[in-house]
Amino acid sequence: MRGRLAALVLVASVIVLQYPLWLGKGGWLKVRQLEADLAAQRELNQTLEARNAEIDAEVRDLKTGLDAIEERARYELGLVKPDEMFVQLPLR
Repeated sequence: MRGRLAALVLVASVIVLQYPLWLGKGGWLKVRQLEADLAAQRELNQTLEARNAEIDAEVRDLKTGLDAIEERARYELGLVKPDEMFVQLPLR
C-alpha cells in the first residue's frame, strides 16, 4: 500500500511539474506557435521592405531627376513639348 501511494505521489508530481513545460504560459506549445507567428511576420516584413525600397527609389528619382518627372508627366498627364507633335496609333 505504501509503495503504491509513493508511486501515485511521484506520478502526480511529475504531471504537476510537466504541465507548465507543455501547456503553461511559456510552454512548448506556446513557443511553437510564437515561432510560427514570427516566421510569418518576418516574411511579411521582407515583402514590405522590398516595396518600401521601390517607393524610396521612386521618390529619390522624382526629387533629384527631371527625367523621371518628365516621364510621369508624359504618360500620366499627356505632356507634349512645344516642338513635338503628338501621334496616337490605334491598337488592333
